[in-house]
Amino acid sequence: MFRECYRRLIGSALRGRSGPLDRAARYAGRVPPSQPATPSSRPDEPPAGTALGLPESGRGSLAPWNRRIAALLADWAASMVVATGLFGAGVMRDPGWRAWMPMAVFFVERSVLTALASASFGQLLARIAVVRLDSSGAIAPIGWWRAAVRAALKCLVIPAVIIGADRRGLDDLMLGSVVVNRA
Repeated sequence: MFRECYRRLIGSALRGRSGPLDRAARYAGRVPPSQPATPSSRPDEPPAGTALGLPESGRGSLAPWNRRIAALLADWAASMVVATGLFGAGVMRDPGWRAWMPMAVFFVERSVLTALASASFGQLLARIAVVRLDSSGAIAPIGWWRAAVRAALKCLVIPAVIIGADRRGLDDLMLGSVVVNRA
């Protein structure tokens, strides 16, 4: 039965007929092969960040996802190295309090560096910054309490993966912050 369903799905797509895969692609918002590809599926939609008053590109524009993910991985790797150096190799394999030390180091590193430099270690390497948007639309430093709450929400993971408009996670929406390019 599986082979027959698979043949129907793939066969219709290979013959150029409108099959379930074509319908799924249309439903997902992909451009059918008969139409020319455009850079955006919605040409009338403004670039991300312009609704917040940020430039389209360059310094102060929204940071792209690849830099944000690279910064997060660099922060976590640095936290693992520091936690292993401070508390021994038990942070990797022992249950109990040592297992939480990489998370504690991650929280402290993100909180302190974000409050002081507007970016964590990984964000400094990726040349992105975390800033606060005032009610007037001006960019301001994030401050201590917002940096600590933002780091705590990142440690919880769920608020960070719920993404809203303009590439802002739930934690950024709650705190009025945004991640922008430094250069």
